[in-house]
Amino acid sequence: MGELESIRTFLAVAEQHSFSGAARLLGTTPASVTRTIAALEDRLGVQLLLRTTRQVSLTSAGAVYAARVAPLAEGLARATEETRDMQKVTTGSLKVSAPMSLGVKVLPAVLSQFALIHPKTRVAIDLSDRFVDIVEEDYDLAIRISGPPSDKSTIWRKICPVPRALVASPQFLAAYGTPELPEDLTKIECLSYQDQTRTEVWELSKAGATRSIEARGRFSVNNGDFLAALAMAGEGIALLPLFIVEDALKDGRLVQVLDQWSPPEIWLTLYYPPYEHLPLRVATFSDFFETYIRESWGARAAR
Repeated sequence: MGELESIRTFLAVAEQHSFSGAARLLGTTPASVTRTIAALEDRLGVQLLLRTTRQVSLTSAGAVYAARVAPLAEGLARATEETRDMQKVTTGSLKVSAPMSLGVKVLPAVLSQFALIHPKTRVAIDLSDRFVDIVEEDYDLAIRISGPPSDKSTIWRKICPVPRALVASPQFLAAYGTPELPEDLTKIECLSYQDQTRTEVWELSKAGATRSIEARGRFSVNNGDFLAALAMAGEGIALLPLFIVEDALKDGRLVQVLDQWSPPEIWLTLYYPPYEHLPLRVATFSDFFETYIRESWGARAAR
């Protein structure tokens, strides 16, 4: 193994305080990490790391060595990235957070086409409907459906608006009646998109008038597809993005209610950590994703 890879391995062990942790970070085995560190210490003639049953820590010589080589390793990695950027070569890995419903319905086609053009870029998708902290959890970017950000430390990029509709099954409306005003929703089962802190409030507007309705009912879920399935089963009215329910609306499993009243606009967005400059692989994936969405969702709207 070359000098640079030995230094990279040593710095990974120092960061993780663990040979196995460094192995996971580098995509290798603990035995390989152990051999690399032993060879590096042998070449230098000093012990860099103290091994105990609980953790691995730096010796005084290891701390000095780490302080000296870390800026060199970072500078070389930066130079490599900048050189690739100049040549428009995307490589390395991307860690992306995305909502469950959007991820399942949209991202397989995005990734398949992206891989044809950028085969050297590995993409790891984490699907979750929770609001992840992309800085603390070390994501390169997050795809979200939301209003304006509350976290001012992140970078926010709008892609397109996401239309929503109040929907219910014909059977539910036949049994409980079709609401004619937003106030009627207070007397009927509502299916709430709920996180762990609060009940969903539906703000509906028409010709300058606004009504706020708490979506109260027996069921609350933090996933749009699950809510759509409950609505189709006749369990209540749900406020959902059209991309989730459009097929059910077309074939009559769901119908739209209070269609003259509009919920607040939400957007499909990309969130980034506070990069000084977007890494090429992040910018390339973002541009590809935005182009795909605009073309596919624009074609869908035209139909």
